[in-house]
Order: sequence, then structure tokens, then C-alpha cells
Amino acid sequence: MDGTEAALAAVIRKATWRILPFLMLCYFIAFVDRVNAGFAALQMNHDVGISPSAFGFGGGLFYISYVLCEVPSNLAMRRFGARVWIARIMISWGLVSALMAAVVGPNSFYAVRLLLGAAEAGFFPGVILYLTSWFPAETRGRIVAIFMVAIPISSFLGSPISAALLGTDGWLGLHGWQWLFVIEAVPAVVLGVVCLFYLPDGPRDAAWLSPAERDVLAARLAREDAAPKPAGGHLSLWRVLSNPYVLAASLIYAGASGASQCLSLWQPQIIKSFGLSVSATGWLNALPFGIASVLMVLWGRDSDRRRERVWHTALPLALLAGSLCAALLTGALLPTMVLLCLAVTATYVVKGPFWALSTEWLAAGAAAAGIAQINAMGNIGGFVGTALLGAIKDATGSYALGLMPIAALSAAGLVAVLALGRGPRGAIRGAEPGIAGPAPRVGKR
Repeated sequence: MDGTEAALAAVIRKATWRILPFLMLCYFIAFVDRVNAGFAALQMNHDVGISPSAFGFGGGLFYISYVLCEVPSNLAMRRFGARVWIARIMISWGLVSALMAAVVGPNSFYAVRLLLGAAEAGFFPGVILYLTSWFPAETRGRIVAIFMVAIPISSFLGSPISAALLGTDGWLGLHGWQWLFVIEAVPAVVLGVVCLFYLPDGPRDAAWLSPAERDVLAARLAREDAAPKPAGGHLSLWRVLSNPYVLAASLIYAGASGASQCLSLWQPQIIKSFGLSVSATGWLNALPFGIASVLMVLWGRDSDRRRERVWHTALPLALLAGSLCAALLTGALLPTMVLLCLAVTATYVVKGPFWALSTEWLAAGAAAAGIAQINAMGNIGGFVGTALLGAIKDATGSYALGLMPIAALSAAGLVAVLALGRGPRGAIRGAEPGIAGPAPRVGKR
């Protein structure tokens, strides 16, 4: 390793330790607030009269407003800067999450879930875009995986905590599920305020980097920008959003994302259906996410080491579809837990390689809208999965049958990534000129 590479590696290490832990903490809290309705449902649904189909539909409504607001939010971040916009998102989602304590029936549940989706929209794709301003392409598989490990950790740690909070039933006249929403909303607001003082808009605003360190990082990122890509250029927003290339990537991501959101929301009820206590449900619900937390980082590192993205995306999708289909073959707790561990792990290990692949071929003019669109369209799978699982459970009494739409979506994503993932370093070919190319730097403009 020459002097320049050694200096770059030192800058990346410094940025990793300064930025990633804070962003992971923020995402951890975001996901706790997004999926804690799954545990609250163990009490809330009975208390306010929410049926499985109504819970599934309301849970899925989050993704409708999330999708509609995703691209505008990402474009707003480019205008106002990462620091201010991420702080705004966190404070607003914390306040809205606390409103879940005021739910009195299906209609109010629907309304707050819609508001929560709108409030949180833009956080994840905004952070992915932000990370491209700090980390060269060859490091992004593990960087994205490390950042996104906050998702399974949120369920791993949050599951027993949420189960314990349900035990506060009756404090000050509130139900346990109401305390759960109020208490778990506070950290989001606090972190949003901290973000205004802690998070730099980009490397040029980081006081903890020396001028020489900023220069070596800028030089590497500039060299990547100048490197030939499948295509490049600036396009209108509509051409980005309607491009078959971006839509195909959205389908690929929908398989994993839809299953992830669906299982995060419904898994506590699936496990509880075997007659377990709330406390036991909390600990068992944490198990798949604990396994996924470790393997997610290892899989992202392996993708970076091999410089391979397509198979590192395809294999988890195959495991996901297979494990969900196998749920039809068993009705016992132990094999169900094994299958849930496999499915949950698959939904998370795929994320690092997939987003590394996506950010490598999105052009500067398309990245802000493209990343948001891929994430937004992918999250439609969350609406489809949660809504259909509830409806199928009401109609058939079977959670396993309710998982089949997500299994089919995962299989479709597998076919898409294998069909389109051909090209240098796993880049998808067949894109319309102007979509792929170097990703932009994010900062206040």
C-alpha cells in the first residue's frame, strides 16, 4: 500500500468511526418506532378493536405515504443539506410516533400510520446518498451493511424491551402499549436535536478532518466520478423515475424489503400464536435478528473482498423465497423458528451488496431521485406484504399462507437480478443512457 492509499485508508477509518455510529443509532431508533406496532398489537388490537386484516392494512399504509414522500424528501435534502434535513426527519417522526398512543380504533390507526410514513420518508435513501460523499465505491458493501445492521439490531434489542414495556399496563391510567409508543418516541426527538450540532453536511464541513485529509478523499471520489460507467449525464426527474433500469432495481429490492417490513411487523404475532407468553415472545422474536446482525456485516465484507455484487444479492433472495415457501410444510414452533431465522437473515444480508451495486451505477444527475425511487418502490412490497398477510390470515387462519405473496415477490426479484445483473463488477446492463454514472456529493447548496 503506497502513501496515498494509506492516507485514504486512515481517512476512511476516521470517517467510519465519526459518522457511522451516530447514523446507526438514528436508524436503530427509526426502526424501533416503525415496527413497535407489531408488539403493541399484542394488547392494542384487542383494546381498541383492530382485526388482523385492519392491522395489516394499517401497517401497510405506512409505506404508501413513505413512497409518495420519498423522492421529494431526498431532493429537499440536496437543497437544505444533510444535517438540517436528517434532523427534521428525526424530530417529526418522533413526534408522530408518540401519537400512536392516541389510537382509539382502525381509522385513527390508519391516519397515524400514514403520518408516520410521511414523517420518516427520505431518511434511509438520504443517508445512502450521504454515504457516497464519504466512502469510495470499493468500501460501500461493508459500509452500507454496517449502517443497515441497525435494522436487525433494533429488533434484536427492541423486542425484549418492547415486551417489557407492555408490562407497564395501568401506569398513570395508560395501557402498556401506550407507554411503549410514548417512551420509544423520545430518543428520536433528542437525536434530531443532537444531529443539528453533530453531523457535518459533508467532508468539507468536517472540522475533525485536516485539509490534507479532505484533499485525499476528494481526489479519490473525483477519480471515481471521472471513471467510465455504463452511462452518465443529467436527466429530468420523470425520466429517472420511469426508467426501466431503475424500475428493475426497485423490483429486486422489493423482494427483500417487503419481506423485511412484513416480518418485522407480523413476526411477534406469528410467534405468540404458539401459545407463548409476551416475555417469551419477545426473546424468541429477537433471535433471528441477532443472527442477521452478525451475518449481515460478514456478507457485506465478503462482497467487497470479492468485488462481486450480483450473486451476493441473488443468493439471499433465493434463500428468502425458499424458506418462506417451506413455512407451508410445518406448524410446529421449532421448525418455524428455524425458517424465520433463515428468512430474516436473508432479508438483511442482501442489503449491503444491493445498495453497493446501486450506488456504483447511478449517475450524479440521477442519484438523488434514483436512490429514493428504488427504496420507495421497493417499499411498496412492505404495503403488499403486510396488507395481504392480514387479509389472508382473516380468511384462512394461516400465517404461512399469508407469507406466500412475499415469497413470490422475492422470487421475482431473484429472477430480475439474475437476468439484469450482467456486466463489469456486477453492474446491470441495458440501462437507458443517462441513468448510470458517478454518484453526487451531498452537502448544503
